[in-house]
Amino acid sequence: MKKYIRIFIVAFVLVTSVLNSSFGQQYGWRGPGQSGIYNEKGLMKSWPASGPSMIWEVTGIGKGYSSATVTDDAIYITGTKGEKDVLTAFSQDGKKKWEVEYGNITNNVNSPEARCTPTYSNGKILVVSGQGDLACVTKDGKIAWTVNYYQKYSAPVQRFGISESPLVVDNKVIATPGGNMASMVAFNIENGKVVWETPPFNEGTQYTNPLLIENNGKKVIVTHTVTYIIGVNAADGKLLWKFNFGSVNDDQKGGKNYIQTPLYRDGFLFAANGYKQTAAKIKINSDGSDPTLVWKNPEINPHVGGMVLIGNYIYSSTHDTNSKGRWICVDWSTGKTMWITDWYNKGSVISAEGLLYIYEEKTGNLALVRPNSEKLDIISSFQVTKGDGPYWSHPVIDKGRLFVRHGDYMAVYSLKAK
Repeated sequence: MKKYIRIFIVAFVLVTSVLNSSFGQQYGWRGPGQSGIYNEKGLMKSWPASGPSMIWEVTGIGKGYSSATVTDDAIYITGTKGEKDVLTAFSQDGKKKWEVEYGNITNNVNSPEARCTPTYSNGKILVVSGQGDLACVTKDGKIAWTVNYYQKYSAPVQRFGISESPLVVDNKVIATPGGNMASMVAFNIENGKVVWETPPFNEGTQYTNPLLIENNGKKVIVTHTVTYIIGVNAADGKLLWKFNFGSVNDDQKGGKNYIQTPLYRDGFLFAANGYKQTAAKIKINSDGSDPTLVWKNPEINPHVGGMVLIGNYIYSSTHDTNSKGRWICVDWSTGKTMWITDWYNKGSVISAEGLLYIYEEKTGNLALVRPNSEKLDIISSFQVTKGDGPYWSHPVIDKGRLFVRHGDYMAVYSLKAK
Protein backbone atom coordinates (compact mmCIF):
# COMPACT_ATOMS: atom_id res chain seq x y z
CA MET A 1 0.00 0.00 0.00
CA LYS A 2 2.86 2.38 0.84
CA LYS A 3 4.27 1.82 -2.65
CA TYR A 4 0.99 2.90 -4.27
CA ILE A 5 0.70 5.97 -2.03
CA ARG A 6 4.21 7.08 -3.06
CA ILE A 7 3.37 6.58 -6.75
CA PHE A 8 0.18 8.61 -6.35
CA ILE A 9 1.96 11.47 -4.58
CA VAL A 10 4.58 11.75 -7.34
CA ALA A 11 1.81 11.78 -9.94
CA PHE A 12 -0.18 14.35 -7.97
CA VAL A 13 2.81 16.69 -7.72
CA LEU A 14 3.40 16.46 -11.47
CA VAL A 15 -0.25 17.05 -12.30
CA THR A 16 -0.53 19.93 -9.84
CA SER A 17 2.55 21.56 -11.35
CA VAL A 18 0.92 21.41 -14.77
CA LEU A 19 -2.36 22.79 -13.43
CA ASN A 20 -0.62 25.63 -11.58
CA SER A 21 1.23 26.52 -14.77
CA SER A 22 -2.01 26.39 -16.75
CA PHE A 23 -4.16 28.23 -14.23
CA GLY A 24 -1.58 30.87 -13.22
CA GLN A 25 0.24 31.52 -9.96
CA GLN A 26 -2.27 31.55 -7.13
CA TYR A 27 -2.02 31.01 -3.39
CA GLY A 28 -4.92 30.64 -1.00
CA TRP A 29 -7.62 28.35 0.29
CA ARG A 30 -6.37 24.78 0.99
CA GLY A 31 -3.29 25.01 -1.20
CA PRO A 32 -2.71 23.83 -4.78
CA GLY A 33 -5.98 23.13 -6.57
CA GLN A 34 -7.81 23.69 -3.25
CA SER A 35 -7.11 20.00 -2.61
CA GLY A 36 -5.72 20.33 0.91
CA ILE A 37 -2.56 18.57 -0.30
CA TYR A 38 0.63 20.65 -0.08
CA ASN A 39 3.61 19.98 -2.34
CA GLU A 40 6.37 19.71 0.24
CA LYS A 41 9.52 17.64 0.65
CA GLY A 42 11.90 16.90 3.50
CA LEU A 43 9.34 17.02 6.33
CA MET A 44 9.61 15.20 9.64
CA LYS A 45 7.99 11.76 9.73
CA SER A 46 7.38 12.01 13.49
CA TRP A 47 7.41 14.78 16.12
CA PRO A 48 8.87 15.15 19.59
CA ALA A 49 6.40 14.69 22.45
CA SER A 50 6.03 18.46 22.75
CA GLY A 51 5.43 18.85 19.03
CA PRO A 52 7.49 20.53 16.30
CA SER A 53 9.67 23.46 17.40
CA MET A 54 8.02 26.87 17.20
CA ILE A 55 9.60 29.44 14.87
CA TRP A 56 7.46 32.43 15.83
CA GLU A 57 4.02 33.39 17.10
CA VAL A 58 1.84 36.51 16.94
CA THR A 59 -1.35 37.87 18.43
CA GLY A 60 -3.48 40.80 17.30
CA ILE A 61 -4.52 39.43 13.91
CA GLY A 62 -8.20 39.88 14.76
CA LYS A 63 -10.86 37.28 15.44
CA GLY A 64 -11.35 34.79 12.65
CA TYR A 65 -11.45 31.27 11.29
CA SER A 66 -9.62 31.89 8.02
CA SER A 67 -6.30 30.26 7.17
CA ALA A 68 -3.04 32.00 6.40
CA THR A 69 -2.03 32.55 2.79
CA VAL A 70 1.72 32.19 2.40
CA THR A 71 3.64 33.54 -0.60
CA ASP A 72 7.36 33.82 -1.31
CA ASP A 73 7.66 37.16 0.48
CA ALA A 74 4.72 37.52 2.88
CA ILE A 75 2.01 35.88 4.98
CA TYR A 76 -1.53 37.27 4.68
CA ILE A 77 -4.43 36.64 7.05
CA THR A 78 -7.84 38.17 7.76
CA GLY A 79 -9.57 38.96 11.05
CA THR A 80 -12.24 41.19 12.57
CA LYS A 81 -11.46 44.28 14.64
CA GLY A 82 -14.45 46.22 15.88
CA GLU A 83 -16.93 46.55 13.03
CA LYS A 84 -14.38 45.97 10.27
CA ASP A 85 -12.70 43.04 8.59
CA VAL A 86 -8.97 43.60 8.27
CA LEU A 87 -6.21 42.06 6.19
CA THR A 88 -2.77 41.85 7.81
CA ALA A 89 0.56 41.13 6.12
CA PHE A 90 3.58 39.67 7.90
CA SER A 91 7.13 39.16 6.74
CA GLN A 92 8.53 35.64 6.67
CA ASP A 93 10.06 36.15 10.12
CA GLY A 94 6.76 37.22 11.69
CA LYS A 95 7.17 41.00 11.61
CA LYS A 96 4.00 42.93 10.84
CA LYS A 97 4.28 44.78 7.53
CA TRP A 98 0.88 46.46 7.32
CA GLU A 99 -2.83 46.16 8.12
CA VAL A 100 -5.78 47.46 6.11
CA GLU A 101 -9.54 47.53 6.65
CA TYR A 102 -11.37 46.18 3.61
CA GLY A 103 -15.06 45.91 4.54
CA ASN A 104 -17.78 45.45 7.13
CA ILE A 105 -18.09 42.38 9.33
CA THR A 106 -21.15 40.19 9.08
CA ASN A 107 -24.26 41.52 10.79
CA ASN A 108 -24.71 38.21 12.66
CA VAL A 109 -23.74 39.29 16.18
CA ASN A 110 -23.30 35.68 17.31
CA SER A 111 -20.67 34.83 14.68
CA PRO A 112 -18.86 37.98 13.54
CA GLU A 113 -15.44 36.34 12.96
CA ALA A 114 -13.70 36.69 9.59
CA ARG A 115 -13.93 33.59 7.41
CA CYS A 116 -12.34 34.60 4.11
CA THR A 117 -8.89 33.14 3.43
CA PRO A 118 -7.02 35.68 1.24
CA THR A 119 -6.26 34.77 -2.36
CA TYR A 120 -2.94 35.93 -3.79
CA SER A 121 -2.49 36.16 -7.56
CA ASN A 122 0.36 37.88 -9.38
CA GLY A 123 0.96 40.64 -6.87
CA LYS A 124 -2.68 41.19 -5.85
CA ILE A 125 -4.50 40.01 -2.73
CA LEU A 126 -8.25 39.39 -3.01
CA VAL A 127 -10.51 39.27 0.05
CA VAL A 128 -14.25 39.29 0.82
CA SER A 129 -15.78 40.80 3.98
CA GLY A 130 -18.59 39.30 6.02
CA GLN A 131 -21.10 41.54 4.22
CA GLY A 132 -19.80 41.03 0.68
CA ASP A 133 -17.17 43.72 0.12
CA LEU A 134 -14.82 42.22 -2.48
CA ALA A 135 -11.50 44.09 -2.34
CA CYS A 136 -8.34 43.95 -4.41
CA VAL A 137 -5.34 44.91 -2.28
CA THR A 138 -1.83 45.64 -3.52
CA LYS A 139 1.31 44.15 -1.95
CA ASP A 140 1.96 47.42 -0.10
CA GLY A 141 -1.46 47.32 1.60
CA LYS A 142 -3.41 49.75 -0.61
CA ILE A 143 -6.92 48.99 -1.86
CA ALA A 144 -6.87 49.11 -5.66
CA TRP A 145 -10.64 48.66 -6.04
CA THR A 146 -13.63 47.32 -4.14
CA VAL A 147 -17.18 46.27 -4.97
CA ASN A 148 -19.94 44.89 -2.76
CA TYR A 149 -21.32 42.19 -5.05
CA TYR A 150 -24.16 41.30 -2.69
CA GLN A 151 -25.47 44.87 -2.84
CA LYS A 152 -24.77 45.09 -6.58
CA TYR A 153 -26.86 41.99 -7.26
CA SER A 154 -29.46 42.53 -4.50
CA ALA A 155 -28.52 39.17 -3.00
CA PRO A 156 -29.35 38.09 0.56
CA VAL A 157 -26.37 37.63 2.87
CA GLN A 158 -26.10 34.16 4.39
CA ARG A 159 -27.11 33.63 7.99
CA PHE A 160 -23.52 33.16 9.24
CA GLY A 161 -21.97 35.82 7.01
CA ILE A 162 -20.10 35.45 3.77
CA SER A 163 -17.37 32.82 3.90
CA GLU A 164 -16.22 32.84 0.29
CA SER A 165 -12.55 33.03 -0.58
CA PRO A 166 -12.10 34.51 -4.07
CA LEU A 167 -11.05 32.34 -6.98
CA VAL A 168 -8.90 33.92 -9.72
CA VAL A 169 -9.02 32.53 -13.26
CA ASP A 170 -7.23 34.19 -16.19
CA ASN A 171 -7.30 37.69 -14.63
CA LYS A 172 -10.91 37.26 -13.55
CA VAL A 173 -12.04 37.23 -9.91
CA ILE A 174 -14.93 34.82 -9.38
CA ALA A 175 -17.71 35.49 -6.86
CA THR A 176 -21.09 33.85 -6.21
CA PRO A 177 -23.81 36.25 -5.03
CA GLY A 178 -26.80 34.01 -5.77
CA GLY A 179 -30.27 35.50 -5.62
CA ASN A 180 -32.39 36.40 -8.65
CA MET A 181 -29.85 38.35 -10.71
CA ALA A 182 -26.72 36.18 -11.06
CA SER A 183 -25.54 32.89 -9.58
CA MET A 184 -21.89 33.62 -10.40
CA VAL A 185 -19.98 36.71 -11.55
CA ALA A 186 -16.50 37.35 -12.93
CA PHE A 187 -14.80 40.69 -12.22
CA ASN A 188 -11.76 42.06 -14.03
CA ILE A 189 -8.87 41.76 -11.59
CA GLU A 190 -7.38 45.06 -12.78
CA ASN A 191 -10.37 47.33 -12.22
CA GLY A 192 -13.28 45.36 -10.68
CA LYS A 193 -15.53 45.70 -13.73
CA VAL A 194 -17.93 42.87 -14.59
CA VAL A 195 -16.64 40.51 -17.29
CA TRP A 196 -19.49 37.99 -17.35
CA GLU A 197 -22.49 36.82 -15.33
CA THR A 198 -24.00 33.37 -14.98
CA PRO A 199 -27.82 33.34 -15.00
CA PRO A 200 -29.51 32.99 -11.59
CA PHE A 201 -31.21 29.96 -10.06
CA ASN A 202 -33.38 32.29 -7.97
CA GLU A 203 -32.03 30.86 -4.73
CA GLY A 204 -29.37 31.86 -2.25
CA THR A 205 -25.69 31.07 -2.49
CA GLN A 206 -23.76 28.93 0.00
CA TYR A 207 -20.56 29.01 2.10
CA THR A 208 -18.51 27.06 -0.44
CA ASN A 209 -15.37 28.33 -2.13
CA PRO A 210 -15.63 27.83 -5.92
CA LEU A 211 -13.35 25.12 -7.31
CA LEU A 212 -11.48 25.37 -10.62
CA ILE A 213 -11.06 22.12 -12.55
CA GLU A 214 -10.08 21.18 -16.08
CA ASN A 215 -12.53 18.83 -17.76
CA ASN A 216 -13.01 17.92 -21.40
CA GLY A 217 -10.45 20.53 -22.41
CA LYS A 218 -12.23 23.38 -20.60
CA LYS A 219 -11.58 25.32 -17.43
CA VAL A 220 -14.70 24.78 -15.37
CA ILE A 221 -15.73 26.49 -12.13
CA VAL A 222 -17.65 24.23 -9.75
CA THR A 223 -19.72 25.35 -6.76
CA HIS A 224 -22.91 24.76 -4.76
CA THR A 225 -26.18 26.61 -4.94
CA VAL A 226 -28.92 25.72 -2.45
CA THR A 227 -30.16 22.91 -4.72
CA TYR A 228 -27.46 22.18 -7.28
CA ILE A 229 -23.79 21.53 -7.87
CA ILE A 230 -23.06 23.56 -10.99
CA GLY A 231 -20.29 23.69 -13.60
CA VAL A 232 -19.63 27.04 -15.26
CA ASN A 233 -17.40 27.76 -18.24
CA ALA A 234 -14.57 29.93 -16.88
CA ALA A 235 -14.15 31.68 -20.23
CA ASP A 236 -17.65 33.14 -20.62
CA GLY A 237 -19.77 32.24 -17.56
CA LYS A 238 -22.02 29.86 -19.47
CA LEU A 239 -23.70 27.17 -17.39
CA LEU A 240 -22.33 23.85 -18.68
CA TRP A 241 -24.22 21.46 -16.40
CA LYS A 242 -25.97 21.08 -13.06
CA PHE A 243 -26.56 18.19 -10.68
CA ASN A 244 -29.47 18.15 -8.25
CA PHE A 245 -27.51 17.59 -5.04
CA GLY A 246 -30.59 18.45 -3.00
CA SER A 247 -32.28 15.30 -4.31
CA VAL A 248 -29.50 13.17 -2.80
CA ASN A 249 -30.59 14.52 0.57
CA ASP A 250 -34.35 14.22 0.18
CA ASP A 251 -34.37 11.53 2.86
CA GLN A 252 -32.48 13.70 5.34
CA LYS A 253 -33.92 16.12 7.89
CA GLY A 254 -30.76 18.15 8.34
CA GLY A 255 -30.00 21.67 7.20
CA LYS A 256 -28.68 22.55 3.76
CA ASN A 257 -25.52 24.46 4.64
CA TYR A 258 -22.84 23.59 2.08
CA ILE A 259 -19.36 24.48 3.32
CA GLN A 260 -16.80 22.06 1.87
CA THR A 261 -14.96 22.56 -1.40
CA PRO A 262 -15.67 19.41 -3.47
CA LEU A 263 -12.93 16.95 -4.39
CA TYR A 264 -12.16 16.31 -8.06
CA ARG A 265 -10.27 13.57 -9.88
CA ASP A 266 -10.39 12.28 -13.46
CA GLY A 267 -13.87 13.50 -14.36
CA PHE A 268 -15.46 12.69 -10.99
CA LEU A 269 -16.55 15.06 -8.21
CA PHE A 270 -17.19 14.27 -4.57
CA ALA A 271 -19.31 16.57 -2.40
CA ALA A 272 -19.88 16.15 1.34
CA ASN A 273 -21.21 18.47 4.02
CA GLY A 274 -22.40 18.35 7.62
CA TYR A 275 -25.84 18.84 9.18
CA LYS A 276 -26.88 15.19 8.63
CA GLN A 277 -26.46 15.41 4.86
CA THR A 278 -25.61 12.54 2.53
CA ALA A 279 -22.37 12.76 0.54
CA ALA A 280 -22.23 11.90 -3.15
CA LYS A 281 -19.73 11.08 -5.86
CA ILE A 282 -20.85 12.14 -9.32
CA LYS A 283 -19.54 11.64 -12.86
CA ILE A 284 -19.15 14.60 -15.23
CA ASN A 285 -20.35 13.27 -18.57
CA SER A 286 -18.20 13.94 -21.65
CA ASP A 287 -21.27 14.40 -23.87
CA GLY A 288 -22.26 17.58 -22.01
CA SER A 289 -25.28 16.09 -20.29
CA ASP A 290 -25.83 16.69 -16.60
CA PRO A 291 -23.64 14.63 -14.23
CA THR A 292 -24.83 11.26 -12.97
CA LEU A 293 -24.72 9.80 -9.47
CA VAL A 294 -22.04 7.15 -8.88
CA TRP A 295 -22.59 6.45 -5.19
CA LYS A 296 -23.76 8.14 -2.01
CA ASN A 297 -22.81 7.74 1.64
CA PRO A 298 -24.59 9.35 4.63
CA GLU A 299 -21.74 8.62 7.06
CA ILE A 300 -19.15 11.07 5.72
CA ASN A 301 -20.52 14.51 6.53
CA PRO A 302 -17.75 16.97 7.50
CA HIS A 303 -18.86 20.11 9.32
CA VAL A 304 -16.19 22.76 8.55
CA GLY A 305 -12.95 20.73 8.33
CA GLY A 306 -12.69 19.70 4.68
CA MET A 307 -11.46 16.42 3.25
CA VAL A 308 -8.50 15.03 1.31
CA LEU A 309 -8.14 12.25 -1.25
CA ILE A 310 -4.99 10.16 -0.80
CA GLY A 311 -4.56 7.17 -3.09
CA ASN A 312 -7.97 5.54 -3.25
CA TYR A 313 -9.29 6.84 0.07
CA ILE A 314 -11.05 9.97 1.30
CA TYR A 315 -10.08 11.13 4.80
CA SER A 316 -12.37 13.53 6.65
CA SER A 317 -14.55 13.91 9.75
CA THR A 318 -18.20 13.63 10.75
CA HIS A 319 -20.69 16.19 12.07
CA ASP A 320 -22.52 14.12 14.69
CA THR A 321 -23.65 17.27 16.53
CA ASN A 322 -22.40 20.86 16.55
CA SER A 323 -20.12 19.99 19.46
CA LYS A 324 -19.12 16.44 18.57
CA GLY A 325 -17.72 14.51 15.61
CA ARG A 326 -15.40 11.67 14.66
CA TRP A 327 -12.83 10.86 11.96
CA ILE A 328 -13.66 8.79 8.90
CA CYS A 329 -12.13 7.01 5.90
CA VAL A 330 -14.17 6.19 2.76
CA ASP A 331 -13.24 4.24 -0.38
CA TRP A 332 -13.16 6.59 -3.40
CA SER A 333 -14.20 3.87 -5.87
CA THR A 334 -17.06 2.23 -4.02
CA GLY A 335 -18.19 4.73 -1.37
CA LYS A 336 -17.74 2.10 1.34
CA THR A 337 -16.94 3.43 4.81
CA MET A 338 -13.65 1.83 5.87
CA TRP A 339 -13.68 3.14 9.43
CA ILE A 340 -15.12 5.78 11.76
CA THR A 341 -13.35 6.50 15.02
CA ASP A 342 -13.11 8.96 17.90
CA TRP A 343 -10.04 11.13 18.46
CA TYR A 344 -10.90 14.08 20.73
CA ASN A 345 -13.34 15.69 18.26
CA LYS A 346 -14.03 16.51 14.62
CA GLY A 347 -11.81 19.02 12.85
CA SER A 348 -9.82 19.93 9.77
CA VAL A 349 -7.55 17.73 7.66
CA ILE A 350 -4.74 18.48 5.20
CA SER A 351 -1.84 16.46 3.78
CA ALA A 352 1.81 16.81 2.79
CA GLU A 353 4.48 14.33 1.67
CA GLY A 354 2.12 11.39 2.02
CA LEU A 355 1.00 12.05 5.61
CA LEU A 356 -2.15 13.57 7.06
CA TYR A 357 -2.39 16.47 9.52
CA ILE A 358 -5.58 16.63 11.57
CA TYR A 359 -6.51 19.55 13.84
CA GLU A 360 -9.43 18.89 16.15
CA GLU A 361 -11.67 21.83 16.86
CA LYS A 362 -12.52 21.62 20.55
CA THR A 363 -9.20 21.52 22.44
CA GLY A 364 -6.64 22.15 19.70
CA ASN A 365 -4.92 18.79 19.46
CA LEU A 366 -3.00 18.50 16.20
CA ALA A 367 -1.77 15.12 14.95
CA LEU A 368 0.49 13.66 12.29
CA VAL A 369 -1.29 10.64 10.81
CA ARG A 370 -0.24 7.80 8.53
CA PRO A 371 -2.89 7.18 5.81
CA ASN A 372 -4.38 3.78 6.54
CA SER A 373 -7.64 2.30 5.28
CA GLU A 374 -7.88 0.02 8.33
CA LYS A 375 -7.59 2.51 11.20
CA LEU A 376 -6.79 6.06 12.30
CA ASP A 377 -3.02 5.66 12.52
CA ILE A 378 -1.67 8.45 14.76
CA ILE A 379 2.11 8.93 14.63
CA SER A 380 2.58 12.03 16.81
CA SER A 381 0.50 14.83 18.30
CA PHE A 382 0.67 18.01 20.35
CA GLN A 383 -1.76 20.64 21.61
CA VAL A 384 -2.16 24.28 20.62
CA THR A 385 -3.14 26.02 23.85
CA LYS A 386 -3.12 29.73 22.99
CA GLY A 387 -5.94 31.68 21.40
CA ASP A 388 -9.67 31.33 21.95
CA GLY A 389 -12.85 30.08 20.31
CA PRO A 390 -13.30 26.96 18.17
CA TYR A 391 -10.22 25.66 16.36
CA TRP A 392 -11.88 25.96 12.94
CA SER A 393 -9.01 27.42 10.94
CA HIS A 394 -7.39 24.89 8.58
CA PRO A 395 -3.60 24.50 9.00
CA VAL A 396 -1.27 25.47 6.15
CA ILE A 397 2.12 24.04 5.19
CA ASP A 398 4.67 26.05 3.23
CA LYS A 399 8.45 25.67 2.81
CA GLY A 400 8.72 23.21 5.65
CA ARG A 401 6.64 25.30 8.05
CA LEU A 402 3.27 24.63 9.65
CA PHE A 403 0.98 27.66 10.07
CA VAL A 404 -1.69 27.24 12.76
CA ARG A 405 -4.32 29.82 13.65
CA HIS A 406 -6.58 29.93 16.71
CA GLY A 407 -8.76 33.03 16.91
CA ASP A 408 -6.58 36.13 17.35
CA TYR A 409 -3.43 33.97 17.57
CA MET A 410 -1.15 32.41 14.95
CA ALA A 411 1.90 30.18 15.42
CA VAL A 412 4.47 28.87 12.95
CA TYR A 413 6.31 25.58 13.52
CA SER A 414 9.23 23.96 11.76
CA LEU A 415 8.45 20.66 10.06
CA LYS A 416 11.83 20.24 8.40
CA ALA A 417 13.57 16.93 8.95
CA LYS A 418 16.96 17.17 10.64
